[in-house]
Order: sequence, then structure tokens, then C-alpha cells
Amino acid sequence: METILKDILDAACIREYIHTCEMGWQQGWHERNGGNLTYRMTGEEVAQCRPFFSEERPWVKMGVTAQHLAGEFFITTGSGKFFSNVARRPRESIGIVQINEAGDGYRIVWGLEKGGKPTSEFESHFMNHAVRVQATDGACRVIYHAHPANLIALTYVLPLTDRDLTRALWKSATECPVVFPHGVGVVPWMVPGGPQIAMATSELMKEYEAAVWAHHGLFVSGPDFDITFGLMHTLEKAAQICVLALSCGQGIRQTITDDNLRAIAHDFGVTINEKFLD
Repeated sequence: METILKDILDAACIREYIHTCEMGWQQGWHERNGGNLTYRMTGEEVAQCRPFFSEERPWVKMGVTAQHLAGEFFITTGSGKFFSNVARRPRESIGIVQINEAGDGYRIVWGLEKGGKPTSEFESHFMNHAVRVQATDGACRVIYHAHPANLIALTYVLPLTDRDLTRALWKSATECPVVFPHGVGVVPWMVPGGPQIAMATSELMKEYEAAVWAHHGLFVSGPDFDITFGLMHTLEKAAQICVLALSCGQGIRQTITDDNLRAIAHDFGVTINEKFLD
């Protein structure tokens, strides 16, 4: 039986969304207005929240198109909004947008009050959703972008290739080949917020659950908030271990070998990306 809400903020998807924002802020990944989070709502969630929607705001064209996402609804953080304010000022900090029938525009149907609009990187989120929906047969619902410091630091000292970054992370923590067996993609530095970086990121997301923006941050994807946040957390923890090891000044004397990585994948029943192994 469908629960009738007295306030949209009582919806489970909104509560989980706000909780994820709060956890990211507590990790220190969201200085000022850094980072953004989008969630593709289920039909049941849309039906539950629809009584609180308004269709008065105008449609806004995007610089990208994904016809198969036409009519979908996304919860999104706002442009210029702070993750630190999401829990205490949710109606201004976040909102829900509806995608038009052409799959190339949106309108705000709830939230982002006082003139707010979706994150400036909504195009990147939208295209990442577009490819991850297809890559996962519709399972992917969350795209999360943050600025984890240790992972960003590695983009200054490691070669900016998918292989080099993936191997460094896999070899830094035993659970890594289990959590992201496909590896991690790397986008070279670009000005954020436009269609060029959106398309470059989405190309990588056809193969990977995560993509690093060099000298900027990280995009991760997943079926729910816990798994997506857990992927971000695991990647940053592995990067921290790698940074700490490199900073000891002794060089890397021993590490998890490629055969060790294969053994981990075998025992945990995952298929590791062999193109990154010797």
C-alpha cells in the first residue's frame, strides 16, 4: 500500500539523498560549493512525490541529448549550493527535475527555491546516467561527483592513463579489485560544466563505474546511494594509502602482485579487467 506523504521531505529517497550529501560533507570532499549528486527516481517514488510537484517553471535546453531518458525524474543538487547546507536548507539546496520528451531539456518540478537551478555539471551527470543505464540494463540510478583530495593528488604524480591509475589503486588495498574490477577511467583536464567534458566522461562510463577528472575530482556510479558512496570511499581510501606509501620516501618495496589480484578476483567471484594486468 502506497504511503501518503505529508511532506516530500519524508520520502525515503529524499531522506537517503540528504543523508548521502551529509556523509560526503563530513568526509571533507565538498569544499564550498564543490561536488554534486544526482539520483534517477523510480516510478513508485515519482508517484509518491508527484502531489508536491509544480509544472509552472520553464523548460531549459541542455547541450546534450539522451532520448531513452525522456520523461525521467532526477533529484539534483543546485548550482552554487553547498553540501554543508543540504540537510538544514534542503528546499533551496536540492531539487527534482523532469526531462522533456525529446531528452534534451529539463524543468524544475520541486525545490531549488529562491531562483536556484540544477548543478552546473548536470549535463555531465545526465550523459553519465544515459550510458550507465544502458551498461547496467537500467540498474544504475546514482551519479556522484566529489573532490577527494588524495585521489586528486595522484593525478599530479601518476601518468594520466586508465591503466596506471587503476593499477596503483588496485595494489593499494586488497578490496579494490573486488569493489571496482573493471578499473577506473581518466579524463584529462578540461574546463568543467560543458558538453565536451560531459561526452568525454560518458565515453569512459560505458566501460567503468568510475572516472577521474584530472586535477579536479571523481565521478562514480551505482544502483543505490550506499554502493555508490562506498565506491567513492573505497577509491579515496586506496588513494590515501598510495599517497602515504609514496610519501615515506623509501619507494615501494613490496606490493600486491598481479597474480595476487587474479587470486582475489577468483576467490571473490569477480571478473577483473585483464588488460590492466601483466
